[in-house]
Amino acid sequence: MNILAIDTATEACSVALMGSSVSSNPQNPALQNHTVDPVDSIFEICPQQHSQQILPMIDTILTRSSVLPANLSAIAYGCGPGSFTGVRIAASTVQGLAFGADLPVVQVSTLATMAQQVYAQTGRTEHLVLIDARMQEVYMGHFTIVDGIASAQMKEVVVAPQDALDYWRSLPQDIGLAGTGFVTYASLFSEALQRFTLDVLYPNAAYMLPFAQQALKKKTTITVNEIEPVYVRDTVTWKKLPHKM
Repeated sequence: MNILAIDTATEACSVALMGSSVSSNPQNPALQNHTVDPVDSIFEICPQQHSQQILPMIDTILTRSSVLPANLSAIAYGCGPGSFTGVRIAASTVQGLAFGADLPVVQVSTLATMAQQVYAQTGRTEHLVLIDARMQEVYMGHFTIVDGIASAQMKEVVVAPQDALDYWRSLPQDIGLAGTGFVTYASLFSEALQRFTLDVLYPNAAYMLPFAQQALKKKTTITVNEIEPVYVRDTVTWKKLPHKM
């Protein structure tokens, strides 16, 4: 079984490959404890470069293990929430690959992916994930680990940072934190950041692989025609950078 996973939903861009012929990447030692097959991955922070980086990264990781798209069992991708453009880049890339090789697809929440990484790295079984959504809002997800997989305890929402803080205060004390929302609004979340380590900032495609394994086992994959990115809100924001046209 060979599974490819990609994510471009935030400032990070990542690709991961799981399979019996894959050479394990030491960058993800914690992940190896939760998978059957070895995992190789590439992870880079490259804002606004995802469309240029994602295909070369995919080619690199497949070439390293001599795996062709036709040899894949499925493709997983970060379906959001996150950057409107970033989520669409991942979705369109997967559409092309899956259609060309006739592969099933697994959609994975970017928030759940981050919770999965916190679990893999720390062993914590409950997590609050906040991604900066611009417009003075954050994307929020609350997860607990069920059978080794991050499971949503609420519908993913976009809320004001203060509402997210109030929600955090209602949760158990020993909870994993993840996401740029905590950093963007660090003064607001100072109490949380003083008491708990911010374990993960960005989603990493390597931690989508457990979700893909589960989907293949339970036969809950989707077809390329069913791909539907998750934006959470219908409005998006765009701000011109200084000195840019």
